[in-house]
Amino acid sequence: MKRLLITGAGGGLGKMARQRLAHLAETLRVSDIADIGPAGPNEECVQCDLGDARAVERLVEGCDGVVHLGGQSVEDKFSVIANANIHGVFHLYEAARKHGCNRIFFASSNHVIGLYSQDQHLDHTAPPRPDTLYGVSKHFGEGLAQMYHHRFGIETALVRIGSCFPKPVDRRMLATWLSPDDFVSLVERVFAVPRLGCPVIYGVSHNDDCWWDNSHVGYLGWRPKDNSAVYRDEVYAKAPPPAKDAPEAFYQGGLFVVEPIREE
Repeated sequence: MKRLLITGAGGGLGKMARQRLAHLAETLRVSDIADIGPAGPNEECVQCDLGDARAVERLVEGCDGVVHLGGQSVEDKFSVIANANIHGVFHLYEAARKHGCNRIFFASSNHVIGLYSQDQHLDHTAPPRPDTLYGVSKHFGEGLAQMYHHRFGIETALVRIGSCFPKPVDRRMLATWLSPDDFVSLVERVFAVPRLGCPVIYGVSHNDDCWWDNSHVGYLGWRPKDNSAVYRDEVYAKAPPPAKDAPEAFYQGGLFVVEPIREE
């Protein structure tokens, strides 16, 4: 690609993506609502509020692809979530349509299906069961991407990211962990394949503990290599197991399922 846009480049995942995805394009355009510092080699830094339609249109102009990591990443008041995750995603897809940017990596979330129990094994056909307003906003983004795909041909990887950290830090993450290396290799495959479509992809490594099935996207050629099992003893030593009916032990969404609805 000539130019790849990474939104949310100031967040934890965005900072890692900025460091490790530069090889995918001649120029990396990195953006966040906050100042992300000076541009590095072959970088363009653009400060942008996703809720500002005109600013997003300028942001996407000239880009061949988007790694969309921007937005509200945890539960909050609906107005906060809506600005970035509903209005902002609409602005992004409208800008992509207008400027002919036809491939997007959309960071969705496991919280789209967070109210399933941990003993249920899910594939892409499982109906959404969002656990929070945040999860609902990601479900909206998935639906919007589907519409822009079927009407306008914009291809999107709808990646329901589990927990992307250097290593799992609790028992739930033994099932949801996505290693940074596996994240990078997934982004690489999303922009390498000749035909992407608009698939739901569970963003998870090759863990022994597994709730999600990605067999329907074998055509991507993505083969996650890392396994959370190597950290099992370390995770178990940190804390005793929660009660069997505790949210973090029962629901796939963990503690998100008990997040309160925040008043405006």
